[in-house]
Amino acid sequence: MTATEQHASVRYIVDDVQAAIDFYTTHLGFTVHTSAVPAFADVVRGPLRLLLSGPASSGARATPDDAADAGRNRIHLIVDDLDAEIDRLRGDGVSFRSDVIAGPGGRQILLADPAANLIELFQPAHRPTAQ
Repeated sequence: MTATEQHASVRYIVDDVQAAIDFYTTHLGFTVHTSAVPAFADVVRGPLRLLLSGPASSGARATPDDAADAGRNRIHLIVDDLDAEIDRLRGDGVSFRSDVIAGPGGRQILLADPAANLIELFQPAHRPTAQ
């Protein structure tokens, strides 16, 4: 194995690389790392490197036909104020795939990128600091 990099990478198969770049950079605070549109690009946010592989990319071509649809896996982005993020994204015309769900760990909502890959926005529950 090679040494670990500073980024953890996740590959999303997308129908339109430019549309995916626009979505992630405009709405979710990612920046473009490399771009070889229309085949491939990668975008970065903090320690996450998201590989956006279009139909012409080797990553997409390696995907078996029975696994071509977006799955239930998703990237998980922590936000400070879930309600403010929802309002901002709705103002940008982004629609959501779920309602807000609350649990003991916090609150979350799902949205999808233009290729139907899921993104979870998560606001952790407030935890009192130990003294």
